[in-house]
Parts: sequence; C-alpha cells; structure tokens
Amino acid sequence: MFGLMVRFTCKDETAAAAFDDLVSRTGEQIRAHEPRTVVYAVHRVGGRPLERVFYELYRDEDAFNEHESKDYVRAFLPEREQYLSATEVDRLDLVSGTGVGVKR
Repeated sequence: MFGLMVRFTCKDETAAAAFDDLVSRTGEQIRAHEPRTVVYAVHRVGGRPLERVFYELYRDEDAFNEHESKDYVRAFLPEREQYLSATEVDRLDLVSGTGVGVKR
C-alpha cells in the first residue's frame, strides 16, 4: 500500500466552492478509470471551512504513478492552484491496518 494525506487551504469561500467542484469532477474520473486506487476521499475540516483533507490510498507506488499520469489528474494539478493559498503533502507508508487490500 502507498498513500498520501494532503491538506489544502482555499483562498476564500468562492474558491472553496470552485475547488470542490473541480475535485468532484476529477473524482468521477478516478472512480471510473483507476481500479488500483483503493481510496480517494476528500473531507471538509470541521470548524475550518476553507480547509480540505485528501486521503489517498493506492495498491502500490506504481498505481500512484499511474494515477499521476492520467490526463484528468495532470489537468487538475495546475487548475487547483488558482483556488488555493496553501498545500501540505504527507507521503504515507503503511505499517499496519485492516480493510480492503491491506495485507496482514
């Protein structure tokens, strides 16, 4: 398993709404075309309306690299910048867990 946790801070409420729309459209493509993407979840952060947290989990690093090569992801990356004031990325290496695709 390979994962990312990404925290985005939007510029303002208008930017947050546009970012959410971009995320929704991109997420549809991910669900339709990426069977090795195990989880691609986007969360609003309670009490911080401009923040979004992405939790991404891939079968392996090759699946992540495949995800990054998709046209819709390559379009998402630069388009998102107009809505954001900050981005923080943590790469995750699974130590233990349960669930779909988790080896024990």
